[in-house]
Amino acid sequence: MNEHSKKLRVVGVGAGYFSQFHYDAWARLDNVELVAVVDLDHSKAQAIADKYQIPLASDNLAATLRDIKPDLLDVITPPASHQAAISLAAELGINCVCQKPFGENLEQAQHMVTLAQQANIDLIVHENFRFMPWFRQVKQIIESGQLGEIFNAQFYLRPGDGQGKDAYLARQPYFQTMDKFLVHETAIHIVDTFRYLFGEVKSLYANLKQRNPVLKGEDAGTIIFDMHNGVEAVFNGNRLLDHAATNKRRTMGEMLIEGSKACLRLDGEARLWLRPFDQLQAEPIAYQWQDKNFGGDCVFQLCQHIAQHYLSNQALENSAAQYLRNIEIENAIYQSNSLRAAVDI
Repeated sequence: MNEHSKKLRVVGVGAGYFSQFHYDAWARLDNVELVAVVDLDHSKAQAIADKYQIPLASDNLAATLRDIKPDLLDVITPPASHQAAISLAAELGINCVCQKPFGENLEQAQHMVTLAQQANIDLIVHENFRFMPWFRQVKQIIESGQLGEIFNAQFYLRPGDGQGKDAYLARQPYFQTMDKFLVHETAIHIVDTFRYLFGEVKSLYANLKQRNPVLKGEDAGTIIFDMHNGVEAVFNGNRLLDHAATNKRRTMGEMLIEGSKACLRLDGEARLWLRPFDQLQAEPIAYQWQDKNFGGDCVFQLCQHIAQHYLSNQALENSAAQYLRNIEIENAIYQSNSLRAAVDI
């Protein structure tokens, strides 16, 4: 940390589609200073720098980090580039936050965690779904005991963006060519959210399908998680189907949590509904959130959480070492689908 400025000095690497949400979030935080943006395409880096008033645009990450020595490197690039960026940051003693999917496979992710530990730097995974405001509110409701003992939970992923030969081309065209798609790119968010809300996974069973033939990987499927605390949590995803929402990418679907005292429902407008056991009517739960950017401004919430960790010693979520379990679970999902059998974690 720069003791004189008392601000978290951040360099971002990557200027693709989703990076806009990162730079917007960092720029809105008063206690953060964006000092450089790096991309192999200098024109893209310059466009980001101009938009968010970042003083330096560069196409050379190594030189930028050596010259500036920031407090944090935000890696917003595809998985194939993660290890090189994190290795460089570890060499220079710079803390990192890294987009998901975290690396190309479990072995690479484990290696990056080891590099960070040996260099005594923080390595954080940018897993933002758990920072969606409705999931933070759900966590509070669960911990309050209003639901009683939780028996079942279901999340129905229905973004409705996967039909036809042009699916995903306008926003993230590489989705069409991914060997592993629904679980590796999308359901991994819900794996982390289930762990955040309900604890650790004991075993799972998965049945995955490819519904759109233009895709290389799977785009639909059901995964049943048996949690250690007895909760049965089900992910049912189909990217070709939609749900009732003015913005299908806001919540990406709907959720139902059922307990001995009450059930809690999340709808596509991010409204939460609580129905006490043996009652006919569900009542709305009021909570504060902003309907802006991606997922209720969850990227801002995550970046703010990271800044508060460094500036106010707040406990940090999403360490890469903790995130490795998500990748282990992802591997088990594909294994279960291949074996057509339950897999213990």
